[in-house]
Amino acid sequence: MSRFARWTAAAAAAVLMAGCSSGSPGGNRDDSLTSQKPDWGRCKGPSAPGGNWQCATLKVPLDWAKPRGETIGLALIRSKASGGSRIGSLVFNFGGPGGSGVSMMPLYESTIAKLHERYDLVSWDPRGVGASEGIRCRSDKAIQAAETVDATPDDAIEEKAYLDDATDFGRGCEKAAGKLLSHVSTTDTARDMDLLRQVLGDRTMHYFGISYGTELGGVYAHLFPKNVGRVVLDAVVDPTADSVGHAKNQALGFQRALDDYLKSTGQDPKQGSRKIADLLKRIDAKPLPTSSGRKLTQTLALTGIVRPLYSKEGWPTLTSALKAAEAGDGSQLLTLADDYNEREPSGHYGTTTHAQRVISCLDDRQRPTPEKVKKLLPEFEKISPVFGDFLGWDTAGWCHDWPVAGQFDHPEVSAPGAAPVLVVGNTGDPATPYEGARRMADGLGKGVGVELTWKGEGHGAYGSGSDCVDSTVNAYLLDGTVPKDGKVCS
Repeated sequence: MSRFARWTAAAAAAVLMAGCSSGSPGGNRDDSLTSQKPDWGRCKGPSAPGGNWQCATLKVPLDWAKPRGETIGLALIRSKASGGSRIGSLVFNFGGPGGSGVSMMPLYESTIAKLHERYDLVSWDPRGVGASEGIRCRSDKAIQAAETVDATPDDAIEEKAYLDDATDFGRGCEKAAGKLLSHVSTTDTARDMDLLRQVLGDRTMHYFGISYGTELGGVYAHLFPKNVGRVVLDAVVDPTADSVGHAKNQALGFQRALDDYLKSTGQDPKQGSRKIADLLKRIDAKPLPTSSGRKLTQTLALTGIVRPLYSKEGWPTLTSALKAAEAGDGSQLLTLADDYNEREPSGHYGTTTHAQRVISCLDDRQRPTPEKVKKLLPEFEKISPVFGDFLGWDTAGWCHDWPVAGQFDHPEVSAPGAAPVLVVGNTGDPATPYEGARRMADGLGKGVGVELTWKGEGHGAYGSGSDCVDSTVNAYLLDGTVPKDGKVCS
């Protein structure tokens, strides 16, 4: 079982020191942490980037309520500004939660070449992710076995198997993470960010958050409004939504993207969606064979459909995969699902979805029961005949019987007194629907949240082909030029 969009379902915010805007991320500052000097050196590992990339480790408190207590290490990566007139560090979070910034940052370098001239590019693996005490809740064999569990149960037996699988996953996370499981919230990571800012020697935090990274950025702005520098939030998570609201938003976003795709192929969206929904029902009853020998289940098929909706460039691939599935061959949809699920040809799986779940389940206090979800299913199916059923059930299964309590219903992002924050929304974004951008801008507060709209397709706007978006964001980050709130790039 895996959520489609790589962002948290509902996140942490107002915590012990809500609204804290001092230079210290915690109540009792530990000078040994704020004065630490990372030992920057050549990145190690078989896939480590060369060139000007450097890696180091940042020590942070395991528990921010005990800043002088036990510490954990966070993996960092940076490349120094390539030109003159350096502004400072520009810290990136690429989403998830659970995405590795250490792996992604070098891959994003060409997209942000202009920014690299005047900023040190910096990212990190947040706590519980990748090289930063990364959590693996299941073995590869167990992950593959769980792919046969029906994520849209049709009877009592399938429902029990679905919920038992959720319990088993949570127990695996508890065993793997131990006491870290209670300290991987979005608020914990926002506090880590402010310590990183101090250690990097920056007076304010210049930050670029994408997808879930927008939620993290909003929480940071709330906790440390006086430390906000030039901040861009792109592909924005709706900060007003609880877990059910996020699932409904996601159903809406992916259905919109699917409708746009179907229109591009000359199909009527309603008829095309019904055709796909019927295909999924047939696969649910009888999984499709594939060239690998594995079976394409309904959940894997749905994941395979989602993967190419993240970018308009993926639409032709979706056409081919659906055509093959209609003809009885699930190979192409399985390949797309495996790509999304980080499954290598060897059968090894990545752990992004593991970290995504442990972070979002710690953040998320709202955990609907199966009984409540069954009553909500008609609403989900009305929003999306293709994705609604899965996303409705997901709200019951994602954090079912989770070992630790959730913290909040939704993040607090109000940041009175903060510098302007540029919030970028894309009308065709499948994973984080456009409406979230306005709600984030309003939530940050008057004079703080500044919305920029792109009438485009895909998850995220910057670097997606709009000169208007790119030049507006660059002018803000490089020159401090704040656009008019509500500017539209078509």
